[in-house]
Amino acid sequence: MKKIKTKTEYMAHHEKSIFRRIFWALIDLFDNLFGRSKSGLIPPRSITHFSAKQWKDYGENFQRHFVEIGGLSPKDKVLDVGSGIGSAAVGLTNYLSKDGEYHGFDIDKMQVDWCKSNITKNYSNFHFQHADVKNFNYNPNGTIQSKSYKFPYEDEYFDFVYLLSVFTHMYTPDMENYLKEISRVLKPGGRSFITYFLLNEESENFISQGKSSQNLIYDINGCITSNLENPEEANGFREEHITRLYRDNNLAITKPINYGSWCGRDIFFDYQDVVIGTKE
Repeated sequence: MKKIKTKTEYMAHHEKSIFRRIFWALIDLFDNLFGRSKSGLIPPRSITHFSAKQWKDYGENFQRHFVEIGGLSPKDKVLDVGSGIGSAAVGLTNYLSKDGEYHGFDIDKMQVDWCKSNITKNYSNFHFQHADVKNFNYNPNGTIQSKSYKFPYEDEYFDFVYLLSVFTHMYTPDMENYLKEISRVLKPGGRSFITYFLLNEESENFISQGKSSQNLIYDINGCITSNLENPEEANGFREEHITRLYRDNNLAITKPINYGSWCGRDIFFDYQDVVIGTKE
C-alpha cells in the first residue's frame, strides 16, 4: 500500500476514490435496471467487481473442488473461515441438503450483513456471523487479535472446514492459531481445504526468474511477503513449515498437494496451492 505523503497526493487519491465510487454506483444502477440481482444471491458489483457469470462460475468451481478433492458430502456440517460476501457459500446452496449445515464468519461486517439478508433469508441452514478480528487491509479497527482468536464453535462439530485466500493475508502467529482452531472444531475424520502460496524449491525458482505473479521474497518471522509496507497484502509460507504444523495439529495431508499457477507453473490445479488435511 503506497503511503500518501503530500497534500497533492492526498487530493489525487481522494479524487480517484470518488471517481471509483461513482463508477461502481452507475454499474450497480445499470445492473438493477437489467435484473442482475433478481435471484437475491448476487451482490452489487461495486462490492465484488465480478460479472454475474464470474460470480456464479466462482462458486460452482469451488463446489466441484470441495467434492472432488475434499470429499464434501451433502449432509456435512461446513465451516467457511473468511466467508466474505458469500462467493463460495452461494455455490453450496444447491448442494448441501437440509440435513447439512453451513456456518461462515468474516471480519467485514458489511459483507456478513449482506449474506444474512440474502443467503440466510433463502436458506435457513446457512448461518453467518461477524468476527471483529483486526486486519490492516480488511478490518483495521478490529478489537481482537488473530493470534488469540477462538472460533465461536464447539469442539469436533464440523465435517469440513475451508479457507479460500485467508492464510495468504495473515502473519505467522495468526495462521498458526487458526490452524489449531481448525483442528479443534473438526471431527475426527473431518477434512480441511485451505489455499496457500507455498514456498518450495520449484516456486522459489520461478520467483527468482521473475515468472511469479507474487514476488514473495521478504521473510517476516516465517511469513514471506512481497510488500514490507503492507505485509498482509499477500504472503506465503514455506511448505516444510506448513507440513510440520499439520502434523503437530493432528492433520494428515493428502498427497500430492494441489499446486497452483500463482508462481508461473505450466501445470497446475487452480491459482493458489490447495492443501487437503484430514483430522486424525
